[in-house]
Amino acid sequence: MSILSTLDFVEDVLAFSQFGQPTQTEEYHWEAAGRQGSVLKAVNEYWTSGQRQAHSLHEISYRACYKPQLPRFFIERLTEPGDAVYDPFMGRGTTLLEAWLLKRRPLGNDINPLSRVLLEPRINPPPLEAVAQRLDCIDLSTAVEEFKELEVFYHPNTLRQIIALKEYLLKREEEGELDQIDRWIRMVAINRLTGHSNGFFSVYSMPPNQAVSIASQHKINERREQIPDERDIAPRILKKTSSLLRDYLGSPLTDHGQLLSALLTTDEASEVTGIESGSAQLVVTSPPFLDVVNYQADNWLRCWFLGLDSSEIAITQLKNVDDWVAAMTAVMRDLRRIVAPGGHVAFEVGEVRGGKLLLEELVLPAGVEAGLDPVIIMINAQEFTKTANTWGVDNQKKGTNTNRIVVFQR
Repeated sequence: MSILSTLDFVEDVLAFSQFGQPTQTEEYHWEAAGRQGSVLKAVNEYWTSGQRQAHSLHEISYRACYKPQLPRFFIERLTEPGDAVYDPFMGRGTTLLEAWLLKRRPLGNDINPLSRVLLEPRINPPPLEAVAQRLDCIDLSTAVEEFKELEVFYHPNTLRQIIALKEYLLKREEEGELDQIDRWIRMVAINRLTGHSNGFFSVYSMPPNQAVSIASQHKINERREQIPDERDIAPRILKKTSSLLRDYLGSPLTDHGQLLSALLTTDEASEVTGIESGSAQLVVTSPPFLDVVNYQADNWLRCWFLGLDSSEIAITQLKNVDDWVAAMTAVMRDLRRIVAPGGHVAFEVGEVRGGKLLLEELVLPAGVEAGLDPVIIMINAQEFTKTANTWGVDNQKKGTNTNRIVVFQR
């Protein structure tokens, strides 16, 4: 698909019927920054779980991440190979990995260093054989750190292996010797720390994208009458590696060389000094939705493995709506700086607080205040519903029900 103009993109959205339903629309009037106008809210299934399976490299867990089909929809239509795609809240890196797979240059930022650890190895994967050889060379028999409280998750022998791997990786990083294979092993180990199947290091726990507290795991163990069993970590790392590399046939950047090398930073999203002005053709991102997800608490164990204290990472966690809007306006100003003239921003939010607060209606004036021009509001309904229900979906009391994307142009 060739790159679309803004007008052609809107027409494509309005005419979309790939999954058998016509697009429904409603006009939305806005006023902001001394300006006023109207845009369409367009509702359809633009991407769906019934679509093609995403690439296997995406298969790591992270709270509140959207499907790879979402960024692909915009990347395919609003960029061409060689263009840069930026995400200031990259999380597990869904947008940027999808951009890389489509031969676009990934530009990313997240204030949590964990995000870079999760993404960087997957845009430079090592061979399975190299991972197996490295795991054979790492001594997991001895560990210095003691953290007996974690035995609520792990058998003592498993915990010793985890800490031994952690100490090996931290030492390699301190000595400047952490290489592509080490980074991959670290990424996979982080994603095996806790979960609810035998493929994880821990006894049965919450899903792997949400590490519960030590006290909560005590309660889970008591309720399930379970005791952590001994689990060797190396074979589980190798098995997950094989799964992640299932669809990987070699770097999609081969034809582009250094032109598409990734640039990943860990700045505050409103002032990302490491990303040059006018350097991105497209932004696809999703910010923290007010206080819906507690990223600090969810990632405490992963950050511990990295030698970090998650409580010291200044992740945006705002309960007050006005504060959230002010923060998003500041982010939008930096996005306007980073996006090239004529480029686009696809800013994904959702309805929260039982469907009573539609964040797209807060994001649009924030973007206008920052100097961006609203193009269209897209609402991806997971199950096609009547229009009256889609403007404020009420089938779920907590969390979000739909992808709601405000598309801007610079």
